[in-house]
Amino acid sequence: MIMITRYLTQPAFLRFFSFFSCIGLASCMGGSIRPMPELSGLISQPTRSYREPALGNKWLATLVNHQGKEKIQLVDLRGKRIVGLPGLNRSDSQPISVSVSADGQRLAFVRQRADQTELLLYRRELGTLQRLEVSPKGVPRRVSLDGAGRILAVQVSRNGGWDVDVIRLSAF
Repeated sequence: MIMITRYLTQPAFLRFFSFFSCIGLASCMGGSIRPMPELSGLISQPTRSYREPALGNKWLATLVNHQGKEKIQLVDLRGKRIVGLPGLNRSDSQPISVSVSADGQRLAFVRQRADQTELLLYRRELGTLQRLEVSPKGVPRRVSLDGAGRILAVQVSRNGGWDVDVIRLSAF
């Protein structure tokens, strides 16, 4: 609203200049946006479905559904390969949301297991999984990890509404 108000109160020549500057910039972009074929082949397979992409510098974490089972997959974008995640995916759980740090060493995710929704942190270098408690109590839904893998934002359902908790993670 502030920008609209400022725009309307500008002198006519500034509005004219601003409008045509935007048009000019848009026309310079030209062409259509297209997938990167060398990477899309890794994550576009006809027997699988991909959702919830999360980018971390040179890493892509995504949820993949293969034969009715969801799991977390990590792609090294520079090396153009899928990276193994030992101990992360379980046959008795369903991942809901995932996020990856810039160096690909930490993955934060939410999963449904039995009748519980869990918030977890996976340290790839160590192959360890740590359950993170949500306090005050709530049901986690979405996660977003900062580039350093030290701060986590979590969307949490509490008392019929949605909150966002920001959590500082330990170094180890």
